[in-house]
Amino acid sequence: MIAITAKMMVKPGCEKNFEQAMLALVSAVNLNESGNLLYELCKDNDGQYLVMELYKDDEAVQAHRTADHIKNSGPSFKGLMSGPPVIKKMTVIPHS
Repeated sequence: MIAITAKMMVKPGCEKNFEQAMLALVSAVNLNESGNLLYELCKDNDGQYLVMELYKDDEAVQAHRTADHIKNSGPSFKGLMSGPPVIKKMTVIPHS
């Protein structure tokens, strides 16, 4: 399995619009990507956002990256972000 975290850099004052756009994307991913096991928006006590993602394999990650709902989501975030997401990709260590 592949785990990905994406720290989202949201402009101050744009949080509500960001959450609306991001939650629409969360719904689309969860409904349309069979290889995705987890895709959730999280927010810490300091107001920082993180997307937590879990995929069956690299093929599922590639399917996510090329999915129409991902490609078409860009305009929803226009003007809301203060920078690109900080993405970290990790391999899940299996347990017995």
